[in-house]
Amino acid sequence: MPFLPMSPQELKARNWSQADIILISGDAYIDHPSFGAAIIGRSLEAAGFKVAIIAQPDWTKDEDFLRLGAPRLFFGITAGNMDSMVNHYTAQKKIRHDDAYSPAGVAGKRPDRASLIYTNKIKQLFKGVPVVLGGIEASLRRISHYDYWSDTVKNSILSDSKADLLVYGMAEPTIVDIARYLDQGKSLKELKDLRGSVVFDDPKAEINTLDILPDAIASKDKLIHHQLYRRFFERFNSHTLYQMNGGRWIRHNPPALPLTEAALDAIYALPFENAPHPFYQGQKIPAWEQIKDSITSHRGCYGGCNFCAIGLHQGRKIQSRSDKSIINEAKRMSQRTTGNDRFHGSISDIGGPTANMYASFCKLGFPESCKRRSCLFPEVCPNLVFDHKLQLKMLDAVSKLPGIRHIFISSGIRFDMAIKSQPYIKALAERYTGGRLKLAPEHVAHKTLSLMGKPDIWLYEDFSKEFFKQADSLGLKRQIIPYIIIGHPGTSMEDAQELSNWLKKNRIKIEQVQEFTPTPMTISTCMYFTGLDFETGKPIFVPKGRQIREQKNLALWWQDSKIHSKPKAYTKSSIKRSK
Repeated sequence: MPFLPMSPQELKARNWSQADIILISGDAYIDHPSFGAAIIGRSLEAAGFKVAIIAQPDWTKDEDFLRLGAPRLFFGITAGNMDSMVNHYTAQKKIRHDDAYSPAGVAGKRPDRASLIYTNKIKQLFKGVPVVLGGIEASLRRISHYDYWSDTVKNSILSDSKADLLVYGMAEPTIVDIARYLDQGKSLKELKDLRGSVVFDDPKAEINTLDILPDAIASKDKLIHHQLYRRFFERFNSHTLYQMNGGRWIRHNPPALPLTEAALDAIYALPFENAPHPFYQGQKIPAWEQIKDSITSHRGCYGGCNFCAIGLHQGRKIQSRSDKSIINEAKRMSQRTTGNDRFHGSISDIGGPTANMYASFCKLGFPESCKRRSCLFPEVCPNLVFDHKLQLKMLDAVSKLPGIRHIFISSGIRFDMAIKSQPYIKALAERYTGGRLKLAPEHVAHKTLSLMGKPDIWLYEDFSKEFFKQADSLGLKRQIIPYIIIGHPGTSMEDAQELSNWLKKNRIKIEQVQEFTPTPMTISTCMYFTGLDFETGKPIFVPKGRQIREQKNLALWWQDSKIHSKPKAYTKSSIKRSK
């Protein structure tokens, strides 16, 4: 199937005088299901609509926005696969000089706050044409939220952008429903109760007062902000919520229903070209290079880490593809035998947000009445069913296909789940790690891990022992690469000292140290802004700026030659750890 058109010439080649829907994205257009504009565009196309794409328009001029004319139904706008501010700035608010989603990795192809800028431009140029906001930036700014880069509490992005409707989550069925609604000649002003959407609407007189969130102005107060997010996380899955933003009420509908296996299989069977648009001929796009040999096996995550937004975006219910669907994609991948993107026999990843959640489920069906944010923390829920046999069966079936030499799992695993299956750990050591297994203990201090919503470090240690035991029994040399977060709210210098002691004791040299970044709408960001423990409401220490760098130096001093001497503070530690 040809690429979705990006130019008037491509519209003409299809004998289209006008597109039904034009998608505007801050990313380069790569026709692959890992990229938002592509998967939304192909879903709309499969529903019978004419879809075109404007990728990375020059927002300082009108020409790119005018190139394809006005769509018959609506403009769909996304900042891309990342929040534009996360894409542009480091945790220390320094400008990044590259962009993985742009040709040649060149930065500067999208503006800060891209969703706002693109929407404002379209509203100026195409008055009266509906605008639907979507993507990760819109999803995670859908109610009032703390914005780290301006150090302010901002309105819902729907209110600030003046878009007509916002869709959150993965949104394929939602956006098709919107297109069909408009195709019937109806107005978005009448579409109020669509799941997975945020709209402008006044609350009804009989509404439960608990479903009215503190307004955007009031939530600038730290105590009220804490109360806002406590209530939001308790109720957003099962209740319609309202909030006053910028002088208008917004209505936050519950999330879209999870996709069935058949529906998810159908999406990944759409006729993607699995390549960047020819417009980028000769230019490598780093994000494509990274994922072109990978396969998505499922969506969703019930880990509930407080610093992570995946559950807010994809939901916590795991939506898995069938073995057949994954095998068919692997077959198509193995047939890519020519050109710069030819397949060399190794699948770089088969997974999702967490690889070993594939095919897992809740015995109760993840009921809306369940108030747990995590099925794994503080302990694994007894209603959670996860059988690694199903993942191993799927991986084994793919590995037997002609042309498949290696399969790796690089999307990460939950060691607190994997520790319950020796055969799974053995398979990781023997077949699916490529010599190095990436895990995310994130820290070692119990207090810090609790604030993160992560399991105690002894579970990581027990998993590591079993992993190396299995590797040794097979005569294989293997490594575990731990990921660590420095400076999470509630982390003290004593905690950094404990981390340093643990790293030195275990002779672990860290390759991936991430400084905590307060991204919109996460629980950890709420703690960062308010200075309050999310669960108890009690004050906590929040390291910032220099304090985070001091924690990093203290944790890593013994392995980093650039840190010439151990930091003076906490040179002698009396900290004790216990299992």
